[in-house]
Amino acid sequence: MNFIVSVDQHWGIGKQNDLLFSIREDMRFFKNTTMGGTVVMGDKTLLSLPGAKPLPGRENLVLSLDPAFSAEGITLFSSIETLFDRLRGTDTSRVFVIGGATIYNLLMDYCETAYITKVEADGGAEVFLRDIDAQQNWELVACSGQHRQGSLAYRFCTYRNRNVKPM
Repeated sequence: MNFIVSVDQHWGIGKQNDLLFSIREDMRFFKNTTMGGTVVMGDKTLLSLPGAKPLPGRENLVLSLDPAFSAEGITLFSSIETLFDRLRGTDTSRVFVIGGATIYNLLMDYCETAYITKVEADGGAEVFLRDIDAQQNWELVACSGQHRQGSLAYRFCTYRNRNVKPM
């Protein structure tokens, strides 16, 4: 399993249930990386997507503790255990955790690879990801040169988890 996220300089990922930045190249990278795979998200992340609809061209798995939650085009899970039961025995190299903060922080230690777009700015975030640069089990294995969109500078970084927790 993997996770994919864009963070600001303080590891912030969102504000008012929305992304901090809208970077065309980052959106293209996200789409190209996850297309044809499986995305795992929380119910708030699903509701924040355009039209509150699942991402096309991907299997959409949603983890929600709200027993009344439902949406078309998704597979709903009420616990991490039921999600793991579904994922066991499948090729998890094409499974991507896509948010939100609670889901990232809950599942990141079960992920082998992290695709992180690091934006060199303060996005005024309200929710944050754990700083994986400070985690001993995560190792930076690749980082692009600096890209720019307007005044925003960013880099595409890939991390590997040296101690993946079993599902």
